[in-house]
Amino acid sequence: MKTRLGHSLRSRLALYAAIVMLLLNVVVSAFVVWGVRNQAAIAHAHETSGKALFVLLLIKRNRLGAILPANGLDGIQVLDPSGRPISSTPNLAGQPRQTTVVPRGTMASDVADEVCDLPAFPGSCKTVAGLIAYQPEGDYRILAFAPSVPWYVSPRLIVFQVVVTALLVALAYFGVSHIVARALAPVSAITRKLADITAGGDGPMRLPVTQHDDEIRDLAVTGNHMLERLEKARHQQELAMERQRRFATDASHDLRSPITAMRTQVEDALLHPEDTDWPETGREVLTSLDRLQAIVADLLTLTKLDAGAPSSREQVDLGELVAAETVRPRAKQVITSLRPGVVVSGDPLQLVRLLTNLLDNAERHAERKILVTVRQQGGEAVLEVLDDGAGIAPEHREMVFQRFTRLDASRSRDAGGTGLGLPIAREIARTHGGTLTIEDSDAGARFVLRLPALRGR
Repeated sequence: MKTRLGHSLRSRLALYAAIVMLLLNVVVSAFVVWGVRNQAAIAHAHETSGKALFVLLLIKRNRLGAILPANGLDGIQVLDPSGRPISSTPNLAGQPRQTTVVPRGTMASDVADEVCDLPAFPGSCKTVAGLIAYQPEGDYRILAFAPSVPWYVSPRLIVFQVVVTALLVALAYFGVSHIVARALAPVSAITRKLADITAGGDGPMRLPVTQHDDEIRDLAVTGNHMLERLEKARHQQELAMERQRRFATDASHDLRSPITAMRTQVEDALLHPEDTDWPETGREVLTSLDRLQAIVADLLTLTKLDAGAPSSREQVDLGELVAAETVRPRAKQVITSLRPGVVVSGDPLQLVRLLTNLLDNAERHAERKILVTVRQQGGEAVLEVLDDGAGIAPEHREMVFQRFTRLDASRSRDAGGTGLGLPIAREIARTHGGTLTIEDSDAGARFVLRLPALRGR
C-alpha cells in the first residue's frame, strides 16, 4: 500500500487526522482565550473599581485632598462637576484630564473601558474604570487606571492550551494510525497473497476473507470469484493445449501414413520398372492421395469450425433435407421415418455435411440397414441415425467424438474413415446450438442430434 512518493496510506491518513485536530484545536483555543480574556477583563474592571472606591467615600465625607494614594493602581484622577482635575495620585499631579471617554458606571455597576496611548501612559493600554459621586453641587467623576489584561490573559493559559493541543494532536495521529493499521491489515494480507500468487507460489489461489461484513470482505470475495474463474480458464486452457498436442500428433501420424504408403509404392516401382504394373501402381497412389485429400479437407473444416467462421443461416426443414440426401444409393439399405414441418435455423451445407458423416459412419458399421428418423420433441428437433451393427459400449461413447479416435479393428482406418467425421458432426451441432450424442438402443449405434426447433413454415 505504497504511493509513488513512498508514503503509506496509514501514515497519510494519520497525518491528515493530526492536521485536522491541530486546526480544530487552534480555532477552539482562540475562542477559549477570547472568552477567558473577556471574563478576566470584567473581573479586572470590578477589581479596579473596588480599589478606587475609597475616593468615593472621601468625596462623600468632604475629605478629598489634592494628592491621593495609588492603592495598587497605576493612577487615579478626580474630575469636578465641570470636568477639571482636582485631585490625583502623585504620578498624575498637574496632568490634564487623561481621557474624554467617560466609562459607563455607577456606584452599583462599573463597566470599564480599555484606552490606549493616554497622555500619562504613552505606548500602552490601560483599563479605565469610572465611578460617579453625586453631590449637591454636581457629579464628581473618578477615573481609575490599571494595567489592561493581555490578549493571552496569562502565560499559564497559553502553556495549558499548547500542552492540550499537543496531546490531542498526538492522540489523533497515533489513534488514527492504529485504527487504520487494524482496518487495513486484511488488505495487507490480500496483497501478500496476491504477491504469492503472482510469483507462482504453491497452494490454492484464494484470498483471505475477513469475518466483518464490510467493503474489504466484498473485495476478497470478489477477488476469490475472479481467481476461481481464472483457475477454470487456466484448466480449460491446459486441456485445450493438451487436446491440441494430441491432435497435432494424431494428425501428423494420419497424414504420414498415406504419404509413406505412396512413397513405398513409388520406390518399389522404380526398383523394378520393367516388372511394374504402372496403371495398377497409379491407382494405388491415387487411392492414397484420395485419403490424404480427405484428411486435409476434414482438418480444414475442423479449423473453420473451431475458429467460429460465420455461416449463412436460414430455415431448414430437416425432413426435406434427409429425404434429399437419402435418395442417393448406398451399400446398405436406408429406411427413413420423417415427420414433416420439423424446422430449424442453420446452414444447409453444414447440416448436410453432418448428416452425410453420420450416414457414412453408419454405413461402414451396419450389417444390412440404417434407420433415419426425424421428429419434434418439445421445443427440439430430433434427428436419429441408427445402424444394426455391433454398437458402441457406453464407456466408449464419448471417445468416438475425439479427433482421430478409433476403438477397434471394426472401426479402423481400412474401413475408409479419416477419424474426423464424427468430431466434425459434433462441432457442427455445437455451432448450431445443439447436441450430438450416442444413446441407448437395442442393437447397433444410435446417434441422436438435437437442435432448437422453429415453428413450421
